[in-house]
Amino acid sequence: MAPSPTGSPHVGLVRTALYNWAFARHHQRHGAGGTFVFRIEDTDKERNTEESYAALIELMHWLGLEWDEGPEVGGPFAPYRQSERSDYYVETLDRLRASSYTYDCYCTNAEVEERRKASGSKVMGYDGFCRELTQDQVEEFEAADRRPVVRFRMPDGTITWNDLVRGEISFETQFVPDFALCRANGDPLYTLVNPVDDAMMEITHVLRGEDLLSSTPRQIALYEALKDLGVAKATPEFGHLPYVMGEGNKKLSKRDPEAHALAYRDQGFLPEGLLNYLALLGWAIAADRDVFSVEEMVDAFEIGDVNPNPARFDLKKCEAINASHMRLLSLDDMTHRVLPHLKAAGVVHDPVSDSDAQLLELAMPLISERINKLSEAPAMLGFLFVDEDSFELDEADAAKLLDEQGKDVVRASLAALEGLATWSTAAIQEALQGALVDGMGLKPRVAFGAVRVAVTGKRISPPLFESMELLGRERSLGRLRRALG
Repeated sequence: MAPSPTGSPHVGLVRTALYNWAFARHHQRHGAGGTFVFRIEDTDKERNTEESYAALIELMHWLGLEWDEGPEVGGPFAPYRQSERSDYYVETLDRLRASSYTYDCYCTNAEVEERRKASGSKVMGYDGFCRELTQDQVEEFEAADRRPVVRFRMPDGTITWNDLVRGEISFETQFVPDFALCRANGDPLYTLVNPVDDAMMEITHVLRGEDLLSSTPRQIALYEALKDLGVAKATPEFGHLPYVMGEGNKKLSKRDPEAHALAYRDQGFLPEGLLNYLALLGWAIAADRDVFSVEEMVDAFEIGDVNPNPARFDLKKCEAINASHMRLLSLDDMTHRVLPHLKAAGVVHDPVSDSDAQLLELAMPLISERINKLSEAPAMLGFLFVDEDSFELDEADAAKLLDEQGKDVVRASLAALEGLATWSTAAIQEALQGALVDGMGLKPRVAFGAVRVAVTGKRISPPLFESMELLGRERSLGRLRRALG
């Protein structure tokens, strides 16, 4: 995974990590071995910050995609951050440069483009101008202080591999230009460091995005050279995963708000819900089933079942899948997961006081079937925990439901409730039903809407009668009186 300059990794990258993780775990579980390797591709100095690195680690831990080798864990091929592996790249580049597999190229991009236009060629990329330079030409370039890049010499012929997702794929190498392995200042490029790391870490399978498919023939050719030089033992098998599309059937861009993976945590999604939905962007556990656990995915996942066609990201379906996972949580688990959101919103104290904990235990059953994301809990429960001096009515809801007719309803409710001997859900319901539905002839939706706004501050809240019992007699009656002005 490469650090993201936006600070939040792309959901497409999460989908790729998930498929790799499920692939490794499936093979582990079924006795064929399987090691999930997490490597940080941070050689791009502009993108690489400690904040972006921390965001990757934080995301993977939140998702529960724990790794067998990588940062924090270590492993036999450490280190697992490319920024700490530069010696390996320099050594390998020197060995390649001393071989016939590469050559020094002194051309500028402008010169390459000028030659392409002059020839009328439509083939983009390098034209091989420096492949067979004479010693005089080399000396002339060096006398002009030209600093060369090292280019890999693509072999003649056809490169074919059996893609784990797409089947057999072939590239004619005449259409695959010789590629640079480093910058003119000597810094290694992705085209070198990625295959070198795969070779040295003995990676057997690589599942990655479709956007990297065109680079695969280059890497396969480089693996052949690395095997010849004794750096690599074998060429990995590749599987290229379908694009994740956004609106208008365009590739989901990092600029699209739906693309930012960590935002889903902040918005109250469950990691189980997000992973379940991302799994569906190219794979299915069954034709008639959308909701499943990651453990069920591990059991069923076969890379050959991945659909190679692009998959469109549908936020509404993602939210629906998350809601289904919310329903699967135990009450204790949901309460535990809701707490950080309640603390962040200032609904409960941090650390949680005994009184807040007791009230939350009683209140959670009222909303556990009503919230679809963890972040919805503060808005639903805030009225129970707020100090009376800080309690406020939603202006729009109050304007709509606490008009003169609404205030008549509140007056009738107040009169019916003030004399209650027992302040319980059943007694409150009976009193309000009698005063508003039977006494005033109102429909329940009209009857209780004004009371709900007066007591909870909003027209959407947990069940009214249970909420009033938890709120208590004095606070409930006080809010009804305040609504009357």
